[in-house]
Amino acid sequence: MRLVSWNVNSIRSHHHRLVEWIERHQPDVVALQETKCNDAVFAALMAEVLAEGYEFVHHGHDHWNGVAILSRVGLDDVRYGFSGANRSPYDEARVVSATCGGIDVHSLYAPNGRSLDDQHYLFKLVWLERLRAVHVGGRPTAMLGDFNVAPTDADIYDPVRWRRRTHASPPERAAIEALVADGLRDVTREHLPESGVFTWWSYRPGQFAANRGLRIDLALCSDPVADRVERVWIDTAERADAHPLEKPSDHAPLVLDLT
Repeated sequence: MRLVSWNVNSIRSHHHRLVEWIERHQPDVVALQETKCNDAVFAALMAEVLAEGYEFVHHGHDHWNGVAILSRVGLDDVRYGFSGANRSPYDEARVVSATCGGIDVHSLYAPNGRSLDDQHYLFKLVWLERLRAVHVGGRPTAMLGDFNVAPTDADIYDPVRWRRRTHASPPERAAIEALVADGLRDVTREHLPESGVFTWWSYRPGQFAANRGLRIDLALCSDPVADRVERVWIDTAERADAHPLEKPSDHAPLVLDLT
């Protein structure tokens, strides 16, 4: 079974790349983030994927945010957002969940935070705390997505430069540690412990070539899923590829191969 998480940075801009990637790599479940469209637009763009035998669910309102799950191993018990009250800004399209092949899959797009003195940063911290309620203990779970947090200094090309910025602040990292304490495992770090393993690179010239990136796309899995993971890999070739029609997303696909 192959699970994928990918921040596509606009499905309008990158749907051809997504379809080609799916044809090449035949994933069973794909969690997408930052689709930047509403449900009707996403459905229209996914006609080719439907023809390949995938079901999908999308949660999006407009040209911001947006998350989706594509599956060819079932798509049941679909849920949108957090349980309970979701007043603005917690009603943003950042969480969609479904059961796929017996696994509780969550596609997640955490708020960016902007800066440490911005209200959006406080929103991010509360959002990450609310995320803990999404994980139901005892169920095979895969939380996949763009968490906008680099869990440790090893996940940043220049930790000193990022010390007083979002994505690396102690409260953000504590939020990821809390999810781990709740029984989820960072399977990328388990399988790829070496330094220089990143999932995002700025579009600024030379940043990708110099591997000046961040690991902010995570796969946090409960034991029943993590124990099945045989291989974790990041398709950096997709990030580097100069497509004849479209530039790549600034994120690379994060892939989990399970027994």
